Amino acid sequence: MGMKHFNPTTPSLRNMTVSTFDEITKKTPEKSLLTTKKKHSGRNSYGRITVRHQGGGNRQKYRIVDFKRRKDDMVATVIGIEYDPNRSANIALIEYEDGERAYILAPIGLTDGNKVVSGEKADIKPGNCMKIENIPVGTMIHNIELNPGQGGKLVRAAGQEAQLMAKEGKYAHVRLPSGEMRLVMARCRATIGTIGNSDHENVKIGKAGKTRHMGIRPTVRGSVMNPCDHPHGGGEGRAPVGHSGPMTPWGKPALGYKTRKRNKQSNKFIVKRRK
Repeated sequence: MGMKHFNPTTPSLRNMTVSTFDEITKKTPEKSLLTTKKKHSGRNSYGRITVRHQGGGNRQKYRIVDFKRRKDDMVATVIGIEYDPNRSANIALIEYEDGERAYILAPIGLTDGNKVVSGEKADIKPGNCMKIENIPVGTMIHNIELNPGQGGKLVRAAGQEAQLMAKEGKYAHVRLPSGEMRLVMARCRATIGTIGNSDHENVKIGKAGKTRHMGIRPTVRGSVMNPCDHPHGGGEGRAPVGHSGPMTPWGKPALGYKTRKRNKQSNKFIVKRRK
């Protein structure tokens, strides 16, 4: 996928880049796989802002993506690669032999007409899904389950991939994109390949209006507020935060303060922390 640059005829176009959408082959979504997407941001029924920095934005429909891939040993054909406004990755519309259609995350190399299948007999090809115990060590995978039958939870963003490092007993060692090494049950499913749309991280928004279209409202720094509005506020001119560390508007530690619970049950599955 490439990036499109513009002639600097306006200040916003000078730094704006957009995707060329080379991977997209189907422009209209499958109506049977659409559902409404209700907004939960902005003001409540009293008119008070309950979720900061969110509101407005274009209307969107949610695409029902199949993260479980439970139809084993039934070949599906890729009909098209589509844009999904709800995630950074593109999605692929597939049709099974029995006529049922579904959306899956589109990995690199998956194009129209390709065949994908899930189950123990599946080949090691992008888009195929199987249990981790059936995947060779060293394979790049995505859409990884945390519990068998739960559906993929890990590695679902554009351009991301995890690597299967080892298999030991009923657990497998998986290296996540963050660098974290984690134990995952070998009976959990994963999909082969790297998720497509890898240039998503290189997109430059370019202008304020584009973020409003995304439903993001302006963010005001605490240091320019009054003391009654933020712990960082007040002082003559530019003043330091005045605390041992940065704080949230409600006086809690921020920016680097670890919020993960020390006794969280899943801690025992983390072999090596992320970078």
